[in-house]
Amino acid sequence: MEGGPRLSDTADSAASQQPSVIMGNDNLSGHIISTTIGGKNGEPKQTISYMAERIVGSGSFGVVFQAKCLETGETVAIKKVLQDRRYKNRELQLMRLMNHSNVISLKHCFYSTTTRDEIYLNLVMEFVPESLSGVLKHYTSSNQRIPLIFVKLYAYQIFRGLAFMHNVVGVCHRDVKPQNILVDPLTHQVKICDFGSAKVLVKGEPNISYICSRYYRAPELIFGAEEYTTAIDVWSAGCVLAELLLGNPLFPGDSAVDQLVQIIRVLGTPTREEIKCMNPNYTEFKFPQIKAHPWHKIFHKRMPPEAIDLTSRLLQYSPNFRYSALEACAHPFFDELREPKARLPNGRPLPPLFNFKQEIAGASPELVNRLIPEHVRRQSSLNFMQIDGAFK
Repeated sequence: MEGGPRLSDTADSAASQQPSVIMGNDNLSGHIISTTIGGKNGEPKQTISYMAERIVGSGSFGVVFQAKCLETGETVAIKKVLQDRRYKNRELQLMRLMNHSNVISLKHCFYSTTTRDEIYLNLVMEFVPESLSGVLKHYTSSNQRIPLIFVKLYAYQIFRGLAFMHNVVGVCHRDVKPQNILVDPLTHQVKICDFGSAKVLVKGEPNISYICSRYYRAPELIFGAEEYTTAIDVWSAGCVLAELLLGNPLFPGDSAVDQLVQIIRVLGTPTREEIKCMNPNYTEFKFPQIKAHPWHKIFHKRMPPEAIDLTSRLLQYSPNFRYSALEACAHPFFDELREPKARLPNGRPLPPLFNFKQEIAGASPELVNRLIPEHVRRQSSLNFMQIDGAFK
């Protein structure tokens, strides 16, 4: 990554405002960059140096690489994005709002320049070694299905992360797909990453409809809707769930039109009412009349009915009829995770699943009771009594 002189300006922690600019060269692997954090509100300044090790992802945005902090030995992921000087980086603004066990966390950030005088924003994040896309490839290449316990664990945590983003921060991710869901292979904790397309949706304000990767794109986006809701993320997560169950994408369209054809093959032709729910301004209605394909015929015979039921409640044409992310978490498909003796197949404990906070504010008591198992409620009230007793 960038070598070269370190500026004395303070670099950003995840919460402060102005990252410093580091001068350097344009190469990545093997290069070291030093930056300073702290120095505000009486905090001591602290130098942090990173050695770039390997590129783990790239795209139109720039690159993501794995790096090691030389002071602590900690491995981090650094996303390096070309910065337009005229605009604030929306991804950085949104990542500063994220604080949840199922969402990737931002450690700090800094700007760097190249010899061509381009400015890059470097987002330093926690490193998670595997993606759901890699997990799927591993199982399909060995002609196996992902064990159902892992399907439940991964899908549940995706919905839990989305519930936090939708209900607490008000953010729509707009690009939920297996590549953007990270998995720790030891703990099986899941973290949603890549907020490059994310946005706070404001009612009445138009948004671009050409968003989200094609296989996971909600039908209202294909119909050109500009006033959509966080239900587009729920559709995408429903497609990810179906892919975990099937081992391959449910709607593998090779163009936007073919994507709609693939959806119609399964859900049938949308009614006028459903099209109106997706995009009231869409007037063309020239689809062949195709009946819905029964969900149980899409999956293999031994598929649990709860898995099929949940998929069908997520993949609805009408955005208002889709489950919310929080309702999805409460679905009976995930009841196995709520069992008092639930463990990973290797006997280790499950990752944190029930430490709900702000995301259940405003949820009905019935929904909260479904979300937090009785044994967890008993344990937390016992802990509360112990803490309460200690202060008396």
